[in-house]
Amino acid sequence: MTSHLRTCHLCEANCGLIIETDGRTVLSIKGDPENPLSRGHICPKATAIADLENDPDRLRTPVKRTPAGWQPIGWEQAYAEIATKVASIRAGGGETALYVGNPTAHNYSLSPQIPALRKALGSTNNFSASSVDQVPHQLVQMWMYGHNALFPIPDIDRTQHMVIIGGNPLASNGSVWTVPDVKKRIQALQARGGRLTVIDPRRSETAAIADAHHFIRPGSDPALLVALLLALDAAGLVRPGRLAPMLEGWDMVWAALRAFDIPALAAACGIGEAEIRALAAEMGSGEPAIVYGRIGVSTAEFGTLNHWLINLLNIATGNLDRIGGAMFSTPAVDIVGQSGSGTRGRFHSRVSGHPELLGEYPAVAMAEEMLTPGDGQIRALVTIAGNPVLSVPDGGTLDRALAGLDLMVSIDMYVTATSAHAHYILPPCGPLEKDHYPLFLGPIAVRNFAKYSPPVFAPTPGTKSDWEIVAELARAIAGAQGLPLPNIVHPRETLDRMLQNSPRQLSLADVEAHPHGLDLGPLEPRLPDRLRTPDKTIACAPPLLLADLSERFAAWLATPAHDGLVLIGRRHIRNNNSWLANSRRLAKGPARCTLMLHPDDAAARGLADGDAATISSAAGSVTAPVEITDTMMPGTVSLPHGFGHDRAGVQLSVAAARPGVSHNDLTTRDRIDPLSGNAALVGTPVVVAAAITAVAAE
Repeated sequence: MTSHLRTCHLCEANCGLIIETDGRTVLSIKGDPENPLSRGHICPKATAIADLENDPDRLRTPVKRTPAGWQPIGWEQAYAEIATKVASIRAGGGETALYVGNPTAHNYSLSPQIPALRKALGSTNNFSASSVDQVPHQLVQMWMYGHNALFPIPDIDRTQHMVIIGGNPLASNGSVWTVPDVKKRIQALQARGGRLTVIDPRRSETAAIADAHHFIRPGSDPALLVALLLALDAAGLVRPGRLAPMLEGWDMVWAALRAFDIPALAAACGIGEAEIRALAAEMGSGEPAIVYGRIGVSTAEFGTLNHWLINLLNIATGNLDRIGGAMFSTPAVDIVGQSGSGTRGRFHSRVSGHPELLGEYPAVAMAEEMLTPGDGQIRALVTIAGNPVLSVPDGGTLDRALAGLDLMVSIDMYVTATSAHAHYILPPCGPLEKDHYPLFLGPIAVRNFAKYSPPVFAPTPGTKSDWEIVAELARAIAGAQGLPLPNIVHPRETLDRMLQNSPRQLSLADVEAHPHGLDLGPLEPRLPDRLRTPDKTIACAPPLLLADLSERFAAWLATPAHDGLVLIGRRHIRNNNSWLANSRRLAKGPARCTLMLHPDDAAARGLADGDAATISSAAGSVTAPVEITDTMMPGTVSLPHGFGHDRAGVQLSVAAARPGVSHNDLTTRDRIDPLSGNAALVGTPVVVAAAITAVAAE
């Protein structure tokens, strides 16, 4: 028996693992108590690593779609055929595109290879999962702090009051926040006399252990956030403290905010004025406090506005860059210091004119760019991981769009709802045959931390890591077009160079010398030095955000609220978007793809617990079993995301037993945050009714 120290790569928590093996058999997966970040904690997902490694449904060799089905082919043949077809499509005036999905962000070795593939494809049609997730964070950070990767990190271990809006870390283990063992951290906060407040249209798992929970009307978050700022102002509690000299445009912000009044804002968000003023008083008490907003405020029509207002709240209370507040890391690999600050609007999409953001178009634009004829129509697509048919709004239309492509290539270990449309699937090796470093997730961790994990197993002969596939495919496509061939640099070399070029000047050998993980200490105040704005100030009043507040949000506030049901998503600790559905360990337990709704809403529609209900929207309809619960805000229903594995061609035998339905067969492509292009998955208007069951004739 051999023990291996490893990091779980399946979510952002990056928990330390001890994996015991006998040959190539995994005997056990346990938490590493000596890991300074996760402290022995793991969640059920860690055990799924063995399922992924050994899954008989996982592809082990490249395959090509033929009339007779999927046919195995060799790597060189696959590269050559794909490269020839890309060159032919481009020579004929067709456009190419690239979609990068998760868990690419968890894979340090893959990301540095992607620019070469983009260059070889020669297109600006770049899409990713970022625009159905966290890109509003990045846009606000780029505008306010001078770099899209300057994420403020909640210092939960030293705060006295944490306010979570639209987040459920007990299910996600933290999101855009690497915070393993979050439940014990919350319990420690409460044990030292602190408070947790959760604001969510559902009384989530995190809300259930909070000191206070407030229901909020889905999509109305700016109303609450503006009201909190105005309540601080009215109580004389706007005290940015040492931040004051760094604040550019601070007076302009308040001039715009004071055009609104708290009673109207309270009515719009569904939280009482007295409760808003009390919460503001607690936040402005002078004790360390944090406001943290996540997926529920990001995937909304005012996603960018929400994150700007959250940052303003942390500034107004003096809790930005403060111990116990929202802080900035000093990571082992400084992404901020070794990458560009970010861009917006350098070019625009062909059909709807969406501005690029960070070099990408919104994922909602993919289908229309494939389906709309004319110059620049996408005819070839490469996908790296991800499953956009299930994760992007109006998945049914994207499903149809993919079916019409001249060429589709998926770098994926499974035949999924998305890769089933591919002409070629290039599968990476098993997860335990790869090394690991938290390149993007380390810098957003609750402590400064670094850990390198070597592969557990040697590569299986004939397989390749995903970084090799992307690098070699890029060379093949470039060569077929007579372009210079990009160099292939081993990821370990790149990682070592990035470590040494960062302020801590560590080497990879330094990190490897600490197999349980290298603790680099708690977060420390970093401003103004950490700012990347030209004058080292915080740009508090970006013009487009001021306009969004004064125009689009003001118009929304004056519009009567939707009087029907609206849909929100949810997540479960045993799921991770759509890509762990084939783990037999995680699939156990009660069915999780249910429609949650409040008892009053169920009674009004004649629905009982367990009944089949049809949920309809402008995009389509699905049928799901009903789960009646008072954890839902009246007027709001919830379907989890990541289900819908019964589409034609999917080869996931475990998931097929409980395929569920796709939340994104109901969301629509026209509901977006126009500033960031992020999809508005929250608050989709729906109609719910008892499903009509056909009765056979006697």
